Amino acid sequence: MIAKEKAAKPKTWKDTLWSVTKLLLKIAVTSALLYYVFSKIEIGKVKGLIAQSNPWWMVAALLCFFTSTIVSASRLLSYFKSIHLRLDIRFNIRLYLLGMFYNLCLPGGIGGDGYKIYLLNQRYNLPAKKVFWAILFDRLSGFWAIGFITMALILFVPQIHIHIAIPLSVFLGGTAVYYLVMRRFFKEYTHYFFEAHFKALGVQSLQVLTILLILLGLHFNGKFAPYLLSFLMSSLAAVFPFTLGGLGAREYIFTWLSGIFHMNASLAVFVSLSFYVVSAIVSLIGVYYVFNENKLQEGLPPIVIEDDTEEEQAKPNLS
Repeated sequence: MIAKEKAAKPKTWKDTLWSVTKLLLKIAVTSALLYYVFSKIEIGKVKGLIAQSNPWWMVAALLCFFTSTIVSASRLLSYFKSIHLRLDIRFNIRLYLLGMFYNLCLPGGIGGDGYKIYLLNQRYNLPAKKVFWAILFDRLSGFWAIGFITMALILFVPQIHIHIAIPLSVFLGGTAVYYLVMRRFFKEYTHYFFEAHFKALGVQSLQVLTILLILLGLHFNGKFAPYLLSFLMSSLAAVFPFTLGGLGAREYIFTWLSGIFHMNASLAVFVSLSFYVVSAIVSLIGVYYVFNENKLQEGLPPIVIEDDTEEEQAKPNLS
């Protein structure tokens, strides 16, 4: 069936006040974290890193991150397919880029996710609860991939004195529980479970590669693993909606871990800021659809939501 568009509910003054208050709080937290970070590093060394960086490696990092974005949009599409929502891949990428732009402005990724839920619920009559769970499991698959790569990187960080059997058993046990809980209580969302998690590994691997390319662009020839592991841990911190697009949260984690993993604090912060700039450049593509929302569906067929009952009727009768 083709979904019908619904009228949007207008915002009340309380909604507006709360939105402004949240934004001011996020700006305050971001500013406080950045102040702390820059008080712990030497600005002169950061300027030196900027001066010596190779722009071509940075361009490669930008292209690598953009590729990760396309794979990430495809991962979300796998979960949409699980709830019988067949989005055109072009529309899905446009919507994903628009969501990334909102994530940049409204921190922690909540803004973009909220917009997707709103749009698919209001315009295409898809239950908000279904979209919410699809996006949540999409996020969880990303966390799973971070855990997988983190487990592998632990082997190459000498400051972590732990036998690989411990994190491996925790990861495998957690994966089993995670899958069984989904199969038991959210079976609908497991139709493309392995496909989505394979894509999640691709997304996180490409983002780790982005950090590696940034380090190569700075002519770094030391141990890469501590910086890559710090990036993965900072990615988890950036998810929480306390700062503007994760700015400040990532840098704080890098600064904190630089003392534990014996990293160059100035280099660590510069790498984190470089990743933020790279992600911001890609996210800014979505601003086009903020001012041209009608372009989201330009040249596309109508969005179709498959009805379970219609699916059953379409199956051949073999009796």
